[in-house]
Amino acid sequence: DLKSEMNKTRKLPLMKDTRASDSSQEEAIDQWARRRKLFKDSKKCSSTGGSSINSTITEGSINSEDARSVDLGLHSENEDRGFYTENFHSASWVFRGDDVSPDNSPRCLSKRPRPVAIRERTVRIAKGTGNYPWGFRIQFSKPILVTEVDTNSAAEEAGLQVGDILIAVNGTDVTSMPHSEAANLARKGPDILTMVVGSDISRYPNTPRPTCRGYLHKRTQSAILKGWRKRWFVLKHNGYLHYYKHKKDEGKCRPLEVTKLEGAEIGVDTSLGKPFVFKCIPQSGSRIFYFCATSNQEMKRWLEAMDKAVHPVHQNHVWVDVTLHNTTLPPLAIKNPECLGLLHQLDRSKDLWIQHYCILKDGCLYFYATLRSTPAQGGLYLQGYIVSEQSLGSKRSVIELKPPSEEFKTFYLCAENVNENKRWITALKASINKWLPLHQAIQDFMNRPLEETRM
Repeated sequence: DLKSEMNKTRKLPLMKDTRASDSSQEEAIDQWARRRKLFKDSKKCSSTGGSSINSTITEGSINSEDARSVDLGLHSENEDRGFYTENFHSASWVFRGDDVSPDNSPRCLSKRPRPVAIRERTVRIAKGTGNYPWGFRIQFSKPILVTEVDTNSAAEEAGLQVGDILIAVNGTDVTSMPHSEAANLARKGPDILTMVVGSDISRYPNTPRPTCRGYLHKRTQSAILKGWRKRWFVLKHNGYLHYYKHKKDEGKCRPLEVTKLEGAEIGVDTSLGKPFVFKCIPQSGSRIFYFCATSNQEMKRWLEAMDKAVHPVHQNHVWVDVTLHNTTLPPLAIKNPECLGLLHQLDRSKDLWIQHYCILKDGCLYFYATLRSTPAQGGLYLQGYIVSEQSLGSKRSVIELKPPSEEFKTFYLCAENVNENKRWITALKASINKWLPLHQAIQDFMNRPLEETRM
C-alpha cells in the first residue's frame, strides 16, 4: 500500500495547464499527508478487535471515507501486545482457579487466603485528620486484606483498592503478623504511610470497558456532498470509535475512520434543528463530528458509552499484567502450563494455516513462532469461549473456539493429528472453566447454605 500510494503520487499526469498541474499535485500531497497522519494515529489507537498475531496495517491503510475499503480478514488491532481480548473486556470475569466444584465459591468471593498470582506495588498515603486519617479499612485475616477504601480519601488518591493484600507496612513484613500489630505499625509510623501491597487475580473481577455498536447517521464533511449518511459505528473497549459503510464490513474491511475519544468533548446538539443529534469534538484537531440516532433512548445509550471512553479508568486487571509479563518469557519458562505443543491457526483472509508453538495457562493461549522464540507473538483470552471439534474443508478434525456473541471472532486451530486435537480440546475446556462471569459467581455465592454466608 505504501509503495503503490507513493507511485501514484510520483506518476501524476502532466497537464497542459501548469496551474491545474500544480493544484492536482498539491491536492495529492495534502491527501498523502493526511493519510500519513492517520496511519501514525492508528499505530497509537490499536483496538482490541483484531487478530491475535501480527499487524498488517501499512501506511495509507487507515483511509478516510472517500477511499476504498481494504479486505483484511484478521488483523491485529490490540493494545495488549497482539492479544485478542474483546470478550474478556466486554464483561466482568472472576477467576476461580481449580475450584470447579459447585460447592465451592470463587476465590474472589471467598476469604480463603489462596493467592494464585500477585502483582506487588508500593502505595504511599499522606496522613489526614480525624479518627480515620488514611481512609481505608483492613480485615482480621491472614494475609491482611483491604476491605474498604473511603471515597475521595488519601488512600483512594494513592491507588489503594479493595482486595489488596498487605505485604509490608513502613518497611516491615506483615504477611504473617496479626492484624492489630500491623495497625499499630501504621499508627506509630511517620505521616507518610508506606505500604507494599499485592493484588490477587482470584479476588478481583475485571472492570468491563465501554463498548457500543449500531447504526448512526453521520453528517458528511465534504464540501461537494452535504447531508447525512448511514454508517455502522463500533466503539471499541480501548476508547476508539470506528465506523464502516455496512455492519457486515466489521472484522472484514478496514474501518473508514478511527477516532480517539479520550479527552474529547461530547454532548447533545440543537444547532442543526434535527432531533436526536449529538456531537463529538476530539481532543486533537478542530474537526467536529455530528451523529444522529433513531431515538432519544438510542442517543442516550451512545452518549453514556462515549462518556466512559472520554474519561477512561487506566487500571489493568491483575491477570492482564500477569499475561503481559508471561509474554516476555521463553515458552518453557511459563510455570505449570496446562497444555503445550504445536498448533496451526487458520488465517481466513489468506485461507492458510499458520504454525505456532502454543502454551495454555489459566485461560490464556500464548503463541510463539518456535519453541525457542521470545517474546510471544500474541495470544487469545479465552474467557467465555466454547470449545468443540469440527470438520472444516479438507480437515476432518479442527478445534473451533466459538465466542458467546457473534460480535466477537471465532478461531480455528488444528494440531498434528486427531489424538492431539482431543488432548488440546480437553485442556482448553478445563482452562476456560477456571473463569466465571461475575453475575454467575455472585449467584453461586448466594446459593450456598445459609450457615456459610457471612455478612
